Amino acid sequence: MSKAFFVDTTRCTACRGCQVACKEWKGLKPGMTKQTGTHQNPPDLNAVTPKLVRFSEHMIDGKVEWFFFPDQCRHCVAPPCLDVADIYVEGAVIQDEKTNAVLYTDKIRQLTKEQFEEMREACPYNIPRRDDETGEVMKCDMCHDRVVNGLLPMCVKTCPTGTMNFGEAEDMMELATKRLAEVKKKWPKASLIDYRDVNVIYLVVEEQEKYGVFVADRSPVGLNPKLGLA
Repeated sequence: MSKAFFVDTTRCTACRGCQVACKEWKGLKPGMTKQTGTHQNPPDLNAVTPKLVRFSEHMIDGKVEWFFFPDQCRHCVAPPCLDVADIYVEGAVIQDEKTNAVLYTDKIRQLTKEQFEEMREACPYNIPRRDDETGEVMKCDMCHDRVVNGLLPMCVKTCPTGTMNFGEAEDMMELATKRLAEVKKKWPKASLIDYRDVNVIYLVVEEQEKYGVFVADRSPVGLNPKLGLA
């Protein structure tokens, strides 16, 4: 029953349909935006934007290249946020045994701002965000309410290009490895990001740092038996 996303960034057109659908399904209020010289908006994840399509521009071989990255919680196999939260409020962060989704419960509001920052710093992808007024902590929850009822996450349901994929972990790994082999013919640097440690597998075509996201540079904290890859 373990579930996983496969995010094929080579198919992303930055339509931001996933970003909007996520907010709409969760009933999140509009957030403050700011023009920073890029189409990426808002500038970063926040307490009302748990999924953000990142835009990153680079000059490669004399040509401007754009890289798009639908950023979200990776649903780690061994989530550091859970370990830290448990120190202060046991049960504030849980991991669903059936889907492997990392979920925040109502108890998350009991964390102080300082305790939350410690939890956030433990996240290798810099994902959780907190509303200082309400204490609400937000991130992707794998659309757990939909998934347990046999529905796709809204970002996957909405994606028109095949960038976002979701299903059984074994099936997603099979899809990812097959797609990687195809993509490498054109982009030899293509790779799958941290596939052993997470339940959100990203396919990228350049060095991970070019995508403007936090990249885990660490020894694996856990090997996902469903996502084995030689």
